[in-house]
Amino acid sequence: GQHLPGAEVVVVTTPQEAAAEVAERAGTMASMMHQRVVGVIENMSYLTVVDSDGTEKRVEVFGSGGGQRVAETLSSRFGYDVPMLGQVPLDTSLREGGDAGKPIVESDPTAPSAVVLRDVAQRLAGRGRGLAGMQLGLTPANKL
Repeated sequence: GQHLPGAEVVVVTTPQEAAAEVAERAGTMASMMHQRVVGVIENMSYLTVVDSDGTEKRVEVFGSGGGQRVAETLSSRFGYDVPMLGQVPLDTSLREGGDAGKPIVESDPTAPSAVVLRDVAQRLAGRGRGLAGMQLGLTPANKL
């Protein structure tokens, strides 16, 4: 992080409390390295299961709320908005694509995880790169 001051960081966590605490520390450390946290992604947010009657429901295998809590805590801590960018569901085809080196957004673009990841990418790509929150490295020429 010391070699990338001014970089932008996306914090990734999972829903459970212990992971959220680690993610908050990672975001804080990035800020200490003069990097800007631009958002939070919650991975393994839920598993979609289909009941015997065909109804889909979410099962929160690892709990819930960790990613949102990280986003809120970092927003409060830094004094600027750190949005929750997306919640990526557990998805076998996502893992298989990763193992095979074929991104799910390419191999199965309609998969729920692909839809979330594409949305996150579009949100990040659409961001302006202003100077708000960035250290400019300016020092006063003389002191009063």
